[in-house]
Amino acid sequence: MPDLVPFEDITHFFEDFVHTAWRLETQRGYASDLASPNWPRFQRGETFGYNPENSWHLNVREQTMQGKRFERVRLVDQPPTEGQRFLLASGLGNVEAGEDIRNLFRSDAERIGLPDYDFWLFDSRSVVKFVIDGEGTTLGVHVLEDAESVVRACQVRDAAWHYAMPTREFEAQVPSSA
Repeated sequence: MPDLVPFEDITHFFEDFVHTAWRLETQRGYASDLASPNWPRFQRGETFGYNPENSWHLNVREQTMQGKRFERVRLVDQPPTEGQRFLLASGLGNVEAGEDIRNLFRSDAERIGLPDYDFWLFDSRSVVKFVIDGEGTTLGVHVLEDAESVVRACQVRDAAWHYAMPTREFEAQVPSSA
């Protein structure tokens, strides 16, 4: 396994990719969400939309306007955890920015054999695999470009994408989530 590197060292991938940036999110909650200024807003029941001052939204919009695709599949428990409900609510702004976010119940993910770790797949060539502790804190990432890792990530992407539901459709099945 390659060295563990800080997430900040790979952020260039989010601008340098040529065609697709695809993410699998498997966690029940992320420490970074608890530290987000949006967490208290979520707790108050506020809604989230596209925010041009949000650097993620700005980059997604810039990249998708160039014809690139940002896509992600989030695993969701039944019922969703508070962290997953936050992601469903806050993800609406990402969708408005141009990201295609889909959701898949964890039980379906387990049935089709998806892994229990998070990763980004860039251009079906580079895998950025997260190392996350039990508290939901990202400790770093491994950048993998060997054929076996990339092919496995592509297989996971294809299976997850096939079974996952677009955000709005998923919300209709989990009305209390956003």
